Amino acid sequence: MGVFQIRNTVNGKLFVGSTMDLSAVFSGIRFQLYAGAHFNKALEADWMRYGTGRFEFEILEELFSREDANYDYAADLETLENLWLEKLQPYGERGYNEPKKTQEERLRIISQNREQ
Repeated sequence: MGVFQIRNTVNGKLFVGSTMDLSAVFSGIRFQLYAGAHFNKALEADWMRYGTGRFEFEILEELFSREDANYDYAADLETLENLWLEKLQPYGERGYNEPKKTQEERLRIISQNREQ
């Protein structure tokens, strides 16, 4: 488990994500990018434009298992990912991530959806 980045070595853009399975995430993302099925279309477009050899995959931080088999790691992973997003700011010209909405923005969207 942990947080990872994909770095475009041509333009320096980053994609930051987290996963419960670091051992499989990179092969899964490569498969999605090759197949044209990745959710991040900007990353996918650059993958096709520059070629697979122009991207580096790196683990930024690992989260290790606890003794409690029922522990839910989702909140820990989200917090770690948010810390790395804050540190690296992979948005706009610097990256492929979209800024996360604030609580106020999410509440406004919910309110607007209820009014429709």
